[in-house]
Amino acid sequence: MNDQMTPKPTNPQTLARIVGLSFLGTLLIGIASSFIVVEGININLSADIIATAQNMLESETDLRAKAYIAAGSFSLAVIFNAGLFLLLRRSGPLLAMWSLVISMAASVLSLMGAVFALNAAHIAGNQAYAEMANESQRLLLTGLQATSDYTSFHLGLVLSSLAMAGFFYLFWRSDMIPRLISGWGVFASLFVASMIVSRDFIPMLGHFYVTASFMASNLIAMVAMSLYLCIKGVRTSPNQHA
Repeated sequence: MNDQMTPKPTNPQTLARIVGLSFLGTLLIGIASSFIVVEGININLSADIIATAQNMLESETDLRAKAYIAAGSFSLAVIFNAGLFLLLRRSGPLLAMWSLVISMAASVLSLMGAVFALNAAHIAGNQAYAEMANESQRLLLTGLQATSDYTSFHLGLVLSSLAMAGFFYLFWRSDMIPRLISGWGVFASLFVASMIVSRDFIPMLGHFYVTASFMASNLIAMVAMSLYLCIKGVRTSPNQHA
């Protein structure tokens, strides 16, 4: 009876594939929404806050769609981060737990983008705002929503990159995936976090090519890890360390 009630441990290969698919799903949703839904209304894709705010005032439906997409991406991020924790907790319980907590905090910050999008949708579509404020005041309000979205997104990106550096290090330590992938992942994650923080103090680091280089390196690391987990799973006899 006790044996029947005892939960069976999660199959690591199944868990690995869930982790890989959840990230790839998030990536595909993000790419599709960038071209179909959020073009012109996502401040994180444009440095022109005035144009973004103006577009937001004319895009109530797209703003609501952006919010729902962000909520769906958050759900996939929860699965992704929890799966990584379950895969890697034996390789370093404290670091795995730290990475999980930091990654979930980052996901919540990113989810704030959905709140700001809904706020902007209300400003754009609610007649009360048209009666309470003139056009320039409404533009200011939507601009504030866009600026808040920008701040929460980039802070979430810094935290998620730090968390992924921890997860990639545990992959490297346990040898569950090729060390070329996990080692590159540690480098790319720290590269992203350090560059986003540093460019606030060194403006030249905000150049397009610098941004493209650290984002591309991070994308390569994440896609390589996810594809490996989807196709190969994890190595069945990793070198576990105490």
